[in-house]
Amino acid sequence: MLQQYDARNADIVYWVNGNLVHRDQPGLSPFDSVVQGGDAVWEGLRLYRGAIFGLLPHLARLRRSALALGFTDIPADDTIIDAITATLRANEMTDGVHIRLTLTRGVKVTSGMDPRLNRAGPTLIVLAEHKPPVYDTGGLTLATSSIRRPSPDVLDPKIHHNNLINSILAKIEANAAGADDALMLDQRGFVAETNATHLFAVVGGGLVTPTTAACPEGITRQTVLDLSAQHGIPAVVRDVSLTEMYTADEVFCTGTMGEIAAVTVIDGRTIGAGSVGPLTSRIAKIYQEHAAANGTRLLDV
Repeated sequence: MLQQYDARNADIVYWVNGNLVHRDQPGLSPFDSVVQGGDAVWEGLRLYRGAIFGLLPHLARLRRSALALGFTDIPADDTIIDAITATLRANEMTDGVHIRLTLTRGVKVTSGMDPRLNRAGPTLIVLAEHKPPVYDTGGLTLATSSIRRPSPDVLDPKIHHNNLINSILAKIEANAAGADDALMLDQRGFVAETNATHLFAVVGGGLVTPTTAACPEGITRQTVLDLSAQHGIPAVVRDVSLTEMYTADEVFCTGTMGEIAAVTVIDGRTIGAGSVGPLTSRIAKIYQEHAAANGTRLLDV
C-alpha cells in the first residue's frame, strides 16, 4: 500500500509559529529540536465538511505527551485551533483533508541534546493536505515484523512522540515482504498494533483488541470501543496472541488516516473468508457516520 500524490497539494502552505510557508520553502531551523533529535510530539486529524472529529481528545493527548517530555510554554488549545483554522482557510480546504499537527521542543541556542539549550519555546507546525482515507477498502495484507514495540521502560507509548524509527524499520520489512503494513508484537510476544494503526479481531461475533501496554491510546480505537458498546457489539481489551489473529473471523485496523480498514491476509494466512467481513463493514459505516456528524466545527461549509 503506497499513498498516492494528490496534485491539489502542489501549492499548499503550512504553518510554522505564525508564518504560512509554501511547501517547497524551508520553514524550520536546523537548530529545531525535531531536526536535532526527533524531539517533538504530534497528532493526526481529519477534516469532515468543515469539522474535525475528535479534535479535543487529540489536543489533550498532544498536551499530555508534551508535559511528559517536559515541554515549557505549551500553547493553549485555542491558539492551536486558530493556527489549524488559518492553515485550512489559506489552502481553501473544507473536506477530505488530513492534518499533521506537530509541536516540537523548539529551537536550540546551539546544537545538542540537552533541553536546557531550548530557550525560545515550542515550535508549532500545521501541515494540511487533501487526502482521503489511505487504505485499500478491499482488504490489507500484513506481515509480522521482527521489530518489537518497546515497553514503557524503554520508550513509553503513552507519549505520542516523533521518534518513529521503530515503526519505519517495521514498515521497511513489510515493504520487503510485499505486504501493505507490518504487524508488530510487544516484548512478550503478544500483538501490539501495526506500524501505523491499531488492530481489532472479530471472534465469535464480538471484538477483541490488544491492550495499550505497548502502543498509543488511539482516538479512533477508543471511538470504536465506545460505539461498539452503544450498538450492542461485545468488545474485550486483553492480550491477544498472533495465532488468535490468524484464526479470527475478521480483522481490521483503525486510525485517523485510514479510518476502518479490513485485513484479509496475515503472514500468508487468509483471514476468515478472505474478504471484508460483515461486522467490519458495519463498524466502518457506524464510525464514518459518527465522525462526520460529531466534529468540532472550524469552517462554515
